[in-house]
Amino acid sequence: MKIIYSVCLRGVMAAVLAAGLWLGPALAAELSEAEKAWEEFQLASRTPPTPKEWRAQRPTKEEYEKYLGTVKETLLRAVDKAKDFYTRFPDDPNAPRARRKEYEFLNRLISMGQKGLEARVVELEKARLADSTLSEEDRFEIRHKQVERRVHAVQEQGTAAMLAELEKGARELQKEFPGQPEVYEMLFSVVANAEGEKGRELARELLKEPRAPQAVKERCAGLLKRLEALGKPLELSFTALDGREVKLSDYKGKVVLVDFWATWCGPCVAELPNVLKTYEELHPKGFEIVGISFDNSKEALQKFIKEKNMPWPQYFDGKAWGNKFGQEFGITAIPTMWLVDKKGVLVDMNARANLADKVRKLLAE
Repeated sequence: MKIIYSVCLRGVMAAVLAAGLWLGPALAAELSEAEKAWEEFQLASRTPPTPKEWRAQRPTKEEYEKYLGTVKETLLRAVDKAKDFYTRFPDDPNAPRARRKEYEFLNRLISMGQKGLEARVVELEKARLADSTLSEEDRFEIRHKQVERRVHAVQEQGTAAMLAELEKGARELQKEFPGQPEVYEMLFSVVANAEGEKGRELARELLKEPRAPQAVKERCAGLLKRLEALGKPLELSFTALDGREVKLSDYKGKVVLVDFWATWCGPCVAELPNVLKTYEELHPKGFEIVGISFDNSKEALQKFIKEKNMPWPQYFDGKAWGNKFGQEFGITAIPTMWLVDKKGVLVDMNARANLADKVRKLLAE
């Protein structure tokens, strides 16, 4: 009972500190100065959630910039409070955590475009790397962040420059930390975004790499299958959420959109009005849709489909990013939209752009 009371009291104190209230010396004495400072830091480090409205409608540039500014202000206050905490209470059990949070938040700020923080981060890294007791995991975290900053530094040069820097950094980390699974996740990011034969070559290399995690190898295999699927008949069959038996081969003579999506995906939901409009206009002329849902809640998906009046069949297995077809075809981002022509051939893997015009053209063939 005493433990429960203590936990509840700390929650109350956090709210009191946030509201600037005073409950008297007896209650305040329950928390030490270090505990109060830690509560203040935790409150200061809570970034505002993204507005719920953004799930259904993309924010304007001004709305996004305003939100981003609020997040930056929050993180800037948090890094100062983290430093203040471990400086005032260096022997407190939370001091190491405060140091890590300061480092984490500084890197987040830099990735968000905040200027003038690089020197502070470098200073922290030098101090930590000089520590002989630093764990291999913490050492890797620092080196990983250094690579991320290098990639971010060439952002204005375009995607190709960023991918080249990412691969270079990943190769360096692969030599230093060959057993770290994150290294191979970084290399897969290059695979997933590279164009042409470059992506294929790196995917084949990762498939042969004994130290690469099995999950990465499976995604590489799926990605290779996806790249090789373009221009060929697409095979897809499943029992839909509503019990319908779906075989893509039965849709011969029709144009089919295969939509990889989820109800929790903001861009997917924002794209839905355009998909519905295209379906309503062109379904009578032979346009069909097959949904591949990355949801993990059957109830949420069923409710959403009913509310939005989506009549086409949906594949659902509740595995989210572990979705059967997502894994099979190496889907690494949603929404992903494919178009299959009247012959059952996959002809477009980026159908999201100008969807209606593309469907009309395929229907006219």
